[in-house]
Amino acid sequence: MSTAAIHFAAADLNARQEAVDAPQLKPTEPQQKTTIGLLVNDRPGVLVRIAQCFARRGYNIENLVVSPAHIPQCSRMTITSIGPAAELNQIILQLNKLVDVIHAKDHSTDDAITRELALFKVGCSVEERTEVLQITEVFRGKTVDISGATITIEATGTTEKMDALESLLSKFDLKEMVRTGKVVMARGNKPT
Repeated sequence: MSTAAIHFAAADLNARQEAVDAPQLKPTEPQQKTTIGLLVNDRPGVLVRIAQCFARRGYNIENLVVSPAHIPQCSRMTITSIGPAAELNQIILQLNKLVDVIHAKDHSTDDAITRELALFKVGCSVEERTEVLQITEVFRGKTVDISGATITIEATGTTEKMDALESLLSKFDLKEMVRTGKVVMARGNKPT
């Protein structure tokens, strides 16, 4: 082989490798937060199959709540994910095709009731306790535990309300926080 052919091949390989290593530019589609309500058969492996619908398309489940449903041997799931609306609609169509999914419905644009429960453990001095209790009262929270160094608060409401309460309590010594995630129920006679 000639030397020119070897240099050309090396240069070509380097250019191809640079193209592979370069970040891939994808057209940006507007991102939407979608809340999906599912009614599923309560069987082993259902959660895995549902999670795979999101994983195959490269989407993360931001929020997942599973609880028994009012129908025997069924569970209610609420899933929140972020992505382009068209992709998330495709995921909902795939979810509806799964054997153990009775139905899956997008509640993002519905006039649905959404709530979240949060527990906050706040470290505060006796002097700061009054202010923490006042903030709790404004958010219609309850004090569920109190000790010499901490107060534990329970609050329910929308995700935005819990975010706001977390922000206000973080100016104190917010030691722990546990949130249930969003649960959703359709209003009126509409099915969830």
